[in-house]
Order: sequence, then structure tokens, then C-alpha cells
Amino acid sequence: MYLKVQLPWNVIIPAENLDAKGLMLQRSIIVRLMENFATRKATKDLGYFLAVTTLESIGEGRVRQHTGDVLFPVVFSCITFKLFRGEILEGVVHKVLKHGVFLRCGPVENIYLSYLKMPDYRYVPGENPVFLSDKLSKIEKEVVIRFIVIGTKWLEVEREFQALVSLEGDYLGPISQC
Repeated sequence: MYLKVQLPWNVIIPAENLDAKGLMLQRSIIVRLMENFATRKATKDLGYFLAVTTLESIGEGRVRQHTGDVLFPVVFSCITFKLFRGEILEGVVHKVLKHGVFLRCGPVENIYLSYLKMPDYRYVPGENPVFLSDKLSKIEKEVVIRFIVIGTKWLEVEREFQALVSLEGDYLGPISQC
């Protein structure tokens, strides 16, 4: 699910980047905010950071005593993406294994669909392994699948989510080739 959130952050501008011209200072703050935003990647509560939409305010800068850098409190709005249990989404198969498949959905790379959660599908080994249903529906690399999220896990060190999904439900399963 996409979320629009408003966040307060602190942006530190190195002393050598300070300029008497206000426009250059504002540009430096925005550039540094974007760098910090990209580096942060995701949080457990908000999900993956996708885009800054608006810079709401820039507070008064405070000089840091030991470095001479200036810390500016900023408030901005951004778009994030987070998976929620019970949510129905679409993902693309990127790996087929004997016990299930891995999907990508937006910025989430590790979405696992176990063969136990694919009713009526059986594994067919080969050079390009697939899962085949009794109705000849195929789950293979690059196929788009509609699934339901049954659980998520936040990995703090990697700053990313993993998800476990299922095809058990109405209108779930393969929908097309990419």
C-alpha cells in the first residue's frame, strides 16, 4: 500500500557548503535531504521511502559547536510503500524453486510463495522449471501473479521487508506475462 506521510528530519549542511545567498542555502538543504532520503531506504513503521513530494518547512539553523556545520530542522511530505497482512497485490516471479517461487512487488524483492500455498499447482522440473495447475495455468519466471499477503518480517540490518504470500482465495494467481 502506498502511504503519504509527513516527516520531521534534521539536515546537516557542512560549513564549506554555506553561502550568504539564501537560494544556494535552500538548494543545499534540498540536495542533502534527498541524499539522506535515498540512503535511509526504509523503516519498519513506514515501509520503503519512494519519493519526496513537498518540502513543507525549513527551520532556523543551529551551528554545531565542534564542526561548524549547521543543522536545519525540516518538515517534508513523502510517499512510502509498505505491505500489510491481508492486502491483495500483484508481483512478478523472478525465481522458481522446487518448494515455491520468489516475487518482486514494487521495492520489495523478497516475497515468497510456498508450493503449500498454491492449491492445485504441481512443480515441473527442467531447464526452466514451472508450477503447472490442473487447468494448465503456469507459474514461471516473469509471470505476474495476484496474491494475498499472509505475513511480513522487517530485517533491521538490511533495512528491508520479507513477505510470505498465498494464492488461497478468489481471483488470485497468474494474470499475464511481462
